[in-house]
Amino acid sequence: MKSIKQLVLAATVAASLLVPALPAMAQASDQFIAIPSYRVGPYGTNGQSYYGGYVDYFNYVNLKDGGVNGVKLSWEECETEYNNAKGVECYERMKNKNPVTKGTAINSMATGISYALIDKSVEDKVPLLMMGYGRTDAVDGSVFPYAFPLVTTYQMQVSAIVKFLTTKNGGSLAGKKIVFLYHDSAYGKEPIVALEAEATLGKFKVVQIPVAHPGNEQGAQWLKIRQENPDYVIFWGWGVMNQTALKAAQKVGYARDKIIGSWWAGSEEDTIPAGEAAKGYMSATWKVAGKGVPLIADIEKVVYGAGKGNLQDKAKIGSILYNRGVSAAIATVEAVRTAQGKFGKGKVMSGEDVRWGLENLNITNARLQQLGATGLLPEIKTSCDNHEGSGKVKIQQWDGSKWVLVSDWIEGNKNLIHPLFKASAAKYAKEKGITPACMK
Repeated sequence: MKSIKQLVLAATVAASLLVPALPAMAQASDQFIAIPSYRVGPYGTNGQSYYGGYVDYFNYVNLKDGGVNGVKLSWEECETEYNNAKGVECYERMKNKNPVTKGTAINSMATGISYALIDKSVEDKVPLLMMGYGRTDAVDGSVFPYAFPLVTTYQMQVSAIVKFLTTKNGGSLAGKKIVFLYHDSAYGKEPIVALEAEATLGKFKVVQIPVAHPGNEQGAQWLKIRQENPDYVIFWGWGVMNQTALKAAQKVGYARDKIIGSWWAGSEEDTIPAGEAAKGYMSATWKVAGKGVPLIADIEKVVYGAGKGNLQDKAKIGSILYNRGVSAAIATVEAVRTAQGKFGKGKVMSGEDVRWGLENLNITNARLQQLGATGLLPEIKTSCDNHEGSGKVKIQQWDGSKWVLVSDWIEGNKNLIHPLFKASAAKYAKEKGITPACMK
């Protein structure tokens, strides 16, 4: 009898030890969010800030509001190292952690990984949240029902940059020369078709110069830039490539206030390590930096005050990438909230439900003010025809110690850019045998 009791006790203890091993599966009543992130590797520093803000906001919603209409958020991260194959592995590993949500909305912060998941996400009915990255033609929801390149696409962003430079030059760039220095990847190549169309329309010349991953070798590229002597450099960098470029520009004597980067080349991780070489450099953005945004200050108070902050380095709170991670989390939560409004408040939303929520987002300025998030996002209103929802950016400039906004909202040339991605989406549909149709 004693030995039987010991066996039962041992079995009970062993079973209890298994519970923490499956944290994502433990609560089927949670809205489980799969996060294929990267915090190590050549872009790990960027990922630490971004995903720190992303996770902090989920914690904030749980602590402040008790979840979304009572439904707690849970999540799990899987390290991709910004590698496409690892990104797919993470997706496959996590999509069945919760049989209902299947990951809610996948945010890999990697254009290449998003490309690799486009077809899989439709099969599995899991939305791809491509917040400021990914395929531009996925704006067309009739072809890409589960992909959402929210806020502004790369093509609309480069168009807005051209508009900004055109304004700086009295309304015309005719006869000017612009170098497009870009990360030689899907991310870097995405805006080329739009920039070429802008060049044809504006009668300026574009010289394309790729930089191999990860971008810490740019001597040959900046020698060519010095030889070309362009009027401006539009810069599509990421990670270590950005600070390397700024230092190289200083070395060859190219003025940094003639370089304007994408929003992935416009964070403190890019400028602070570059030191004096970064002063005057400009980039696109869709948000402000700092803790002046009430929501960011409240996250620090509520989440870090409870000892549940995700960042080891609290100095990153309020940085560009941290605030961008918060903005992506806001879009995720608002999509869940919107979906609940249709499919049932207080219920766990499936991937299909969240897809509907993302396609029917209406994040107004009034809603942003309610959240304390004014300035973190422009207004976003999506539909089947428009999975982007905004198309606007601002331009910011590094003054040597901080980012300062130097423009109001700028919208790219929709009449030029939208037909480009519509044509691309139609081509994709033909290749894949897709009959374009809006889902209900």
